Amino acid sequence: MAGLFTLFVAALGAATVLPFQSEVVFAALQVAGDYPAWLLVLVASVGNTLGSVVTYLMGVWFEHFRHRRWFPFTEAQLDRAQRWYNRWGLWSLLLTWAPFGDAIALAAGVLRTPWPVFVLLVAVAKTGRYIILALATAGLIG
Repeated sequence: MAGLFTLFVAALGAATVLPFQSEVVFAALQVAGDYPAWLLVLVASVGNTLGSVVTYLMGVWFEHFRHRRWFPFTEAQLDRAQRWYNRWGLWSLLLTWAPFGDAIALAAGVLRTPWPVFVLLVAVAKTGRYIILALATAGLIG
């Protein structure tokens, strides 16, 4: 059980601004064979998705400061970004599995991506990432 908890924490942390890496923990647990691959995928996906939710909420919080002088974007820039994001950017949430994915999740919070859309697309991306990692670790894809 400690292995699954460690994986969950590593996956959650990896989807935030914290310098965590979940792939090594995932692969080590899979190679050890103590847990079925589907359980590792489930635990890592839930943890990583929740980490992106934390990052999204940080974006929502950050957006509250948009009227401060130090805020790095103007209202016009935010409005333009919101229009572009609503048209094209939602699909970028499928890239939240990538190293720059934290920035996408943060932007989704700032730009107020609808919650159900955010969670669905991020969960698909994160789960797909861990399925591919499990297949690669098992030697089924190279």
